[in-house]
Amino acid sequence: MLDRPVESRAPAERRPNPRQAPLSGDPIEPEGLTITALIAALRRRRWVLILCAILFPAAALIAAKQLTPRYTATTSVLYETQNYQSELLRGPLATEGTTDAVIASQVEVIKSLAIARRVARQFNLDDRPEFSWWLRDAQRVNTPWYRLREALAQRVSAVSPDLAALVAPEPPAEAPPKEVAEVNAAEEARNRLLVQVVRNSRVLQIQFTSEDPQLAKDVANMAADLYITDQLESKFTTVRRANDYLGGQVRDLRQELQQTEQQIGELRATSGLQRGQDREGNISADLLRKLNTDLTEMRNRQAVAEARLAAVQRGGGADITALGASNLVSQRAALDAARADLQRLSATLGDRHPDVAAARSRVNDAQRAVGGETSRVVQVLQTEAAAATASVRSLEAQLRQQEARVNQNQTAEIQINALERSAEALRSLLRQVLERSQLTASQNAIEKADARVLSVATLPGVPSFPKVPLFVAAAAVLGALFGLLVIWFLEQADSTIRSGDEVRSALGLPNLALVPMLRRGLLGRHRVEDYVVRKPLSPFAESMRTLRAALWLGAEPPRVVVITAARPGEGKTTTSVALARSAAMNGERVLLIDCDVRQPSLGRVFRAEGAAGVTDLLLGQAVLERIIRRDHLSSLDYIPAGAAEIHSLGLFMSEAMAGLLDRVRRDYDLIVLDAPPALAMADARVVARLADATLLCVKWRDTPRSVVRNSLGLLEDAHARVVGACLTQVDAKVHGRSGYADAEVYHPRYGGYFRE
Repeated sequence: MLDRPVESRAPAERRPNPRQAPLSGDPIEPEGLTITALIAALRRRRWVLILCAILFPAAALIAAKQLTPRYTATTSVLYETQNYQSELLRGPLATEGTTDAVIASQVEVIKSLAIARRVARQFNLDDRPEFSWWLRDAQRVNTPWYRLREALAQRVSAVSPDLAALVAPEPPAEAPPKEVAEVNAAEEARNRLLVQVVRNSRVLQIQFTSEDPQLAKDVANMAADLYITDQLESKFTTVRRANDYLGGQVRDLRQELQQTEQQIGELRATSGLQRGQDREGNISADLLRKLNTDLTEMRNRQAVAEARLAAVQRGGGADITALGASNLVSQRAALDAARADLQRLSATLGDRHPDVAAARSRVNDAQRAVGGETSRVVQVLQTEAAAATASVRSLEAQLRQQEARVNQNQTAEIQINALERSAEALRSLLRQVLERSQLTASQNAIEKADARVLSVATLPGVPSFPKVPLFVAAAAVLGALFGLLVIWFLEQADSTIRSGDEVRSALGLPNLALVPMLRRGLLGRHRVEDYVVRKPLSPFAESMRTLRAALWLGAEPPRVVVITAARPGEGKTTTSVALARSAAMNGERVLLIDCDVRQPSLGRVFRAEGAAGVTDLLLGQAVLERIIRRDHLSSLDYIPAGAAEIHSLGLFMSEAMAGLLDRVRRDYDLIVLDAPPALAMADARVVARLADATLLCVKWRDTPRSVVRNSLGLLEDAHARVVGACLTQVDAKVHGRSGYADAEVYHPRYGGYFRE
């Protein structure tokens, strides 16, 4: 029984088959990831992508609803520099223009701590938990986690104080001093204050974000107002300093001019020089010449003095001037000069000016002098004769005094002219400073800031954070990307065989058929094994015909075919029964032998449990004619497994098994052997060696490739002629949407060819 089969009956070495794909030892390399393959993977696992694309946005929506909304208010400010007419103000007030550096400086001014502190002080931000970390920390005591840790620490403290201290939560931090709290709140406000420059413009957008929309609006507007107010205050301070400087210069110039005029007056008073002598002639020089003339005349007239006196006494009302009253002429000339000087000074200085009063006094003096001179001439003429010699001496003395006075006046006149030139320069400088001071005080631009508000912030109605639509959209994109990642991971982690292409690439075998899975709703009251007979035009029956045609179309159509699988539950028995019945219905003489002795199935399928079978024949306990049975649904003949035998391997390796196959070859067109799984049972390898061809059943999307490769390697080591594989229990709907090339057979366009 354990003898080796006769060599003549052993199958020859495998011959190359031009219609057979390469075996697993030389697998076909996959084409790689293509667009078609990617789309097919998305179609197969689209629910993963859909689920991720739904769950992520839903989670984002729920999380966004749990967040505290924040509102952002925006104030727009236009920065535009002013032109200054005053040269004095251009330096401290005028800027370099609207360069990027200037605009960036304005941004930092708005975000300065000084403005932030004024905002914090105005709105008491240190009393708001949003801007005060110590207030937020104080709210931690109301959280369930804090209470839980506190209660746990109280319970543990009785056992271990150290452990209780470790478990106990940290107490809330104490509030900082008022000054520090204000600075911290201001720093937090600075972090919420955003200043942006509108591209290619001088517009500054001041944005403030807060949980309170009213506070966001008020702070944004106040920041803009404080920025403009600070600009005005800075300009007012600069102008005030400029005015103070110019005012000081005016006072100094006036004081210096007053001192100069006072010196001129003192020199004039000391020297006796009067204002306007240079323009109307030097009275002192005229007087000097007059004295010389008078002296000469007096000497000439000394002789005739007595005669003139006599003439005057005789003439009575005669013209006394013509009779030698030369002093009266000079007095009248002095009177005319004094009157002209009075008119000039009154026209330029006014009636109440001291110089005018002095000039008026000189006019009065000159008038009195003229009157007195008239009387004096008469007296002089009366005494001229007697005092001619005395008059000459007097004129000589006067001449000497006048010469000394002229010399003194010339020195004083030089000093006065220098002082007057200095005074004139001071007056000119004083006028310039006064004009500059008036221009500075009247400059309208200094009352206008370099920035103005374009649009004030309004009450925001929609939160700026969280932006629920954006969050949901981003989560949807993230979910889609995550779904793609999961699909890629599942595709990489899926080691099962899902299509005929993967059979070729992973095993190097052709996929002879796709056997669809028959669901309960489709089967109804029929059994799976009977479906090929009950529904001969169904896709399941067509897959059996496809399998039979693939076996028949080979270069050497096999007569003895072994159907096995890598693991139990692969559908090999169902495939064996369905293939045999389908061939029998096509008019072939078919014999089905159950070689799975340890777990026989044909007895159950054909309701022949306990009947004698192949093991009884191999043991010599039955004859072939007694164990062959006929299928009640078709012309199929079958041989059950028979009695269970633990030494089934020896039976299949015996000469009796080879003789059985030789015998049935003569009577049947197709012998189908239902073998046990090849990976765990050696019976399958022995039976496969004796057969003409071996068909490997692989459960669709279930059996790992490594298991199939291992079982295929065992069959090849047994020199079995594995002609192909068959994918079983294929879900038609799922595979039809998978995008694989062989899924085309499940397209609805082929529905007219099938009848369920």
